[in-house]
Amino acid sequence: MTCPKRKGFFIANEQGEEKLSATGGKRGRVTIHTVAALANVSISTASKALNDSGRMSPETRERVKKVALEVGFRPNALARGLITKRSFTIGLLTNDTYGRFTLPVMAGISEELVGHGVSVFLCAIEDDPERARVHVDAMLDKSVDGIIASGKRLDRQLPVDLSGLPVPVVYAFTKGATDGVTLRSDDEQGARLAARCLIDAGCRRIVHVTGPKTFQSVRERADAYRTAIDGPPEVLHGIWAEAWGHEAVAQLWERGGEKPDGIFCGNDQIARGVVDGLRERGVRVPEDVAVVGFDNWEIVAAQTRPPLTTVDMNLRTLGREAGRLILAMSEGREVQSGIRKLPCSLVVRQSCRGAEALAGT
Repeated sequence: MTCPKRKGFFIANEQGEEKLSATGGKRGRVTIHTVAALANVSISTASKALNDSGRMSPETRERVKKVALEVGFRPNALARGLITKRSFTIGLLTNDTYGRFTLPVMAGISEELVGHGVSVFLCAIEDDPERARVHVDAMLDKSVDGIIASGKRLDRQLPVDLSGLPVPVVYAFTKGATDGVTLRSDDEQGARLAARCLIDAGCRRIVHVTGPKTFQSVRERADAYRTAIDGPPEVLHGIWAEAWGHEAVAQLWERGGEKPDGIFCGNDQIARGVVDGLRERGVRVPEDVAVVGFDNWEIVAAQTRPPLTTVDMNLRTLGREAGRLILAMSEGREVQSGIRKLPCSLVVRQSCRGAEALAGT
């Protein structure tokens, strides 16, 4: 039999047949036995080296990993699961079927977990308790290592009880269990960023046009705005839509008295409606009125004319943190329960001048 080489070598399969490996055409599945033989170590040592466990010299561990990479060795997931008692899968449960918040969260989760060989399965449950229960049962049947729950608002739980499950749970951008691990954006800090942006742009009559009072995020942002500005606060509540932003401008400009020179909007859709409403009245943005949005929904913010300065909730970063925590919990490491608020940042575009110093804070 030909002596194994790093490139174009032949290996014998269980039937004694030789198949070209690595760079030389068709071959069978490369096993841990092949890696061990080529690295001149035992199968046990090869397994420990690839799993970063056991005691051996750094040179031996590096040699085994190098051989595995060269021959395209892929660990058998089932065998790895039997050894580690893990499935290397995480379930992501959400009622945000539009994906406005869940998709960037999921992107961050995947970024964090892919390097650890962990896959993410997304299950959309609408607001249907029965569908939610079916998906949770399916995740448990597949022996997921943990579940991340995500949603479309911070003050509403998903329509399913995730407490008492046999796997760890992390809540990301949704209301979590009182004794759970919950991640959310810091709306108050984000609102302060928006207000400071307008103040630094020279605005002295700042109005806040936002969504329904029933939303916790709306109340938190409005409270932060009131404490951040110097002049008398004014908050206009409506729906989460461009039409409301357009209507709010009509209300402000058709009444008597001084007009605002700065408008802080509760989301980017409202802000786009505000900008359109101002343009129709011959009001220049940002020369006459500066406008700041919230969300950094790029499909809206970047296409507004002028492009919208807005607060980014950093949902991708939030997703990465959720992935890091669920991985730690699935490995049996202790994670402190409670609510963790992640900071927002300001994305400076053309609708608010003089805000460059705040970008990235």
